Amino acid sequence: MTDHDLVRDARDRLTRAALGLARAPLSVAGLALIPLQLYAYPLILVTVGVPLLLLFTALARRYTGFFRRWAAGVLRVEIPAPHRLPANRGPMTRVRTIATDPATWRDLAFLPVNAVTGVVCGVLPVALWLGGLFGFAAPLVWLDHGDVRYVVIGHDTPGNVVLAPLLGLAVLALAWWVTPRATRLHARVVRWLLAPSATTALTDRVRVLADSRADTVDAQAAELRRIERDLHDGAQARLVALGLGLGLAEELLARDPDAARELLAEARRTSTEALAELRGLVRGIHPPVLADRGLEGALRALALAHPLPVEVDVELPGRPEAPVESAAYFAVAETLTNVAKHSGATDAWVRVRHEGGRLSLMIGDNGRGGAEAAEGGGLRGIERRLGAFDGRLGIASPVGGPTIVTMELPCELSSVKTSSSSGTA
Repeated sequence: MTDHDLVRDARDRLTRAALGLARAPLSVAGLALIPLQLYAYPLILVTVGVPLLLLFTALARRYTGFFRRWAAGVLRVEIPAPHRLPANRGPMTRVRTIATDPATWRDLAFLPVNAVTGVVCGVLPVALWLGGLFGFAAPLVWLDHGDVRYVVIGHDTPGNVVLAPLLGLAVLALAWWVTPRATRLHARVVRWLLAPSATTALTDRVRVLADSRADTVDAQAAELRRIERDLHDGAQARLVALGLGLGLAEELLARDPDAARELLAEARRTSTEALAELRGLVRGIHPPVLADRGLEGALRALALAHPLPVEVDVELPGRPEAPVESAAYFAVAETLTNVAKHSGATDAWVRVRHEGGRLSLMIGDNGRGGAEAAEGGGLRGIERRLGAFDGRLGIASPVGGPTIVTMELPCELSSVKTSSSSGTA
């Protein structure tokens, strides 16, 4: 190891020791979250506890999230959050999820353990560094009439002048060895308490998949009922009328050609209308423009047909898988439909990106806000559609607006494609 590497390593360890000391009071500060969160539970009975519990739980999760990210950086491993997600549903549903989530109580158990570990792992390295430096400085500090006296040991012998620096050197070597290990020990404790166990992760994954499967089955059943209803009330009825009209025309063909001609013209109009309805039904299942021009072209066509001005900004280096592409298209279409029906907006925008193996979509408007994924609503249906692909839906819609709906879908892109953006009116 060169002198430059030695100096750099020493600087790194001293920095770690200083940061560890800075984390010590932060670790102790987390103890205040324990009574705050526990105090909110009995207050749920008088309603005021609901917002308090949501607030204090959010603070606790942000606090533990800081240490989780720090530990992940130290250990160079991913430490996922074990909390049950989410929901954009009512506050009581969220409170029930929080109260029954084992990760909530693990967070509370983490706070006192982290306080002790943080103080020990933060103070010990700094104390060793200071102790080692004191061993070098002590013989030069206490002078009595020109004679060196090492008052810590208590003997007035010059031999202590040599002994003190040797002890300081030993303590500095110990500090050199302890500093990175203390940091890693603290990080391991954080990971042990905050990372989901294999059983918990598997259980949560099974639960998520079961919920997603149930939502997907419900959505598919609803879609089949819609298709059946559209066929029964639309194209099927017109085809039945077409058959009756052709039968009457056949009977009148010999004795009243003019009436038969009128019936045939009416049958032609009926067949045209039935064909148009069938095409509309097919577009509702999988739009041809989506298959031909991809997500970008389909969204641009969707924006052109929208009653409001919609700006489309798509930047995709490739094309998503067909099921993901279809889910993304219909999610955007449903969101824009809600914008037109309920938001009172004068314009909207759509932004699509692919980063980190995830397809990200953002839809915004300048409407009145207040949107939420209520049960039975369009946004709840979008949430179910995305859930089938491990996707997520986020809604930021304060009263008074604006509204921004974000969607994320894990996917990989296929062929390379150019990026573009467009504004439509």
